[in-house]
Parts: sequence; structure tokens; C-alpha cells
Amino acid sequence: MTEVTEALTPRRPERPPARGGRRARGRAVPRAPRSPARPGFPRRPPRPRLRPPSSPPRQPGPLANMALVPCQVLRAAILLSYCSILCNYKAIEMPSHQTYGGSWKFLTFIDLVIQAVFFGICVLSDLSSLLTRGSGNQEQERQLKKLISLRDWMLAVLAFPVGVFVVAVFWIIYAYDREMIYPKLLDNFIPGWLNHGMHTTVLPFILIEMRTSHHAYPSRSSGLAAICTFSVGYILWVCWVHHVTGMWVYPFLEHIGPGARIVFFGSTTVLMNFLYLLGEVLNNYIWDTQRNPPSWQGT
Repeated sequence: MTEVTEALTPRRPERPPARGGRRARGRAVPRAPRSPARPGFPRRPPRPRLRPPSSPPRQPGPLANMALVPCQVLRAAILLSYCSILCNYKAIEMPSHQTYGGSWKFLTFIDLVIQAVFFGICVLSDLSSLLTRGSGNQEQERQLKKLISLRDWMLAVLAFPVGVFVVAVFWIIYAYDREMIYPKLLDNFIPGWLNHGMHTTVLPFILIEMRTSHHAYPSRSSGLAAICTFSVGYILWVCWVHHVTGMWVYPFLEHIGPGARIVFFGSTTVLMNFLYLLGEVLNNYIWDTQRNPPSWQGT
């Protein structure tokens, strides 16, 4: 009976052994060993992955050079504004303009001339840069570099220190006692907008110029020597006008003694030197010339 029962009982089909070392019914089936490389036939190295070719660098389009146009237009507008201020100031008939020295004995007028000449050189350098761009003429490039060097020297030595000095000293004395530097009588001759054009807008104009264009400062010794020469020269000119006319150019000099005048003149010279150093530090801070020197000039 047992043999008959085993013959009639269906048998389960045997499962094939699991691959990859998986466990089959509690037993691990070992992997088949890899065939060693044949002698004389080394294994093929893995195929390197091919990266897609990088796109070529984008060439600057025609609008890339248009970024310089607003800066150039701004300089031309500032130059026209200074010309307008000078023309309106010279058209005013004031008694002080008829005395010895005329308008040239006032530092404000000298500063306006300095600013107008400086921005005139800026506009001229911009035009020269546009005309000589891509020409390949070495002589024209040499002349352009000289013009840019003159522009940078004038900003460092005259435009920035003298302009900031005029704005700062005028409004400090004006806030203390306006009769000492700008008597109320002058309101009948000089309108308010012209007064601000001479004593206020100079500072933002020169700061805009420093921010929009890099300027290479001269050596510190030569720059300080130049600004000291200008300061001492103007002080001697003021003293000479007083010697000829018997009157000081600025009314507050009448109310202080000789010792106080010497201290004041010496302080103005020191302040001019400080403003020169301030302009140099500000220029280096804006453009960070020590760590990342700019690769372009004259823009």
C-alpha cells in the first residue's frame, strides 16, 4: 500500500537554484567564479564617459558697448551745466567784480573753472576713445593715454580736493554766520539756484565721476606737493589782493587777528592735503585697485 500511495501522490517540481547568491530554502547558492583573464589578453579598460561638448563662449553683442553711452552723455551734461553756471555768474554785475582781481580772487569761481576744464577733458577723452577704437594707430593711442593721464591727474590734484573744500568750508561757515562768507546782500544779485550750482552740486558731480570711471592717482609725494603748491599760491594771491586794495576777499578775515589768519591759512593747507588723501582712499575703495585692478582705462 505504501508504494501505491507514493506512486499516486503528485510530486512538486523542483525550483532552479537562485542566482547571485540569493538564499533558496535557507541555503545560499554560491556564485559562479569569474573566469580569469586569458594570458596575453588583458582586460579591456572601462570606456570613459563622453561629456557633451561645451558651448562656445558668448560673444558680446552690439548692445554690450552701449553701456558707455550714458556715462559719456552724463559727462557732457555736467560740462554744459558748468558752462551755463559760469555764463550766468559772469553776467551778474556786482561791485566785487569791478575791483582788483575781478572774479578770479574768489575760490568759488576758480573751482568752477577747474570743474569745467576737467569735465571738458573728460568729454574730449571720451570722443577720442570712440574715434580711435579699433583703428590700431599707435600714435593716436599714445596721445589718448596722455589725455587720460592728464584727466586723472586733474581729478586727483584739483577737481576733487578743491571742489570738496569749497562745498564743505562754505556751508560750515554759512551755517555758523552767513554774513562772514555770503552776506544777505548777495541775494539781490545771485539767485538761489545759482548759489547751489556754485556751492552744492559740485560735490555730487565729482562723486558721480569717481563712481562711473576709474582714475589712476599719481604718486602720493607728487600729488601732495601739487596740492600744497596750489594752496600756498592761492593764499599768497589773497594776501596780495589785500595788499593792493586794503580789503580782504572774504569778510570773516576782517574779524580775526593776524595770528588767527596764519592758523586759518595753515589749517586750510592741511585740510587740502587731507582731502587729497581722502580722494585717493575713496578711489581705491570704489574700484578696489589693490585686489582687482581694472583692465580698462578711459571709459
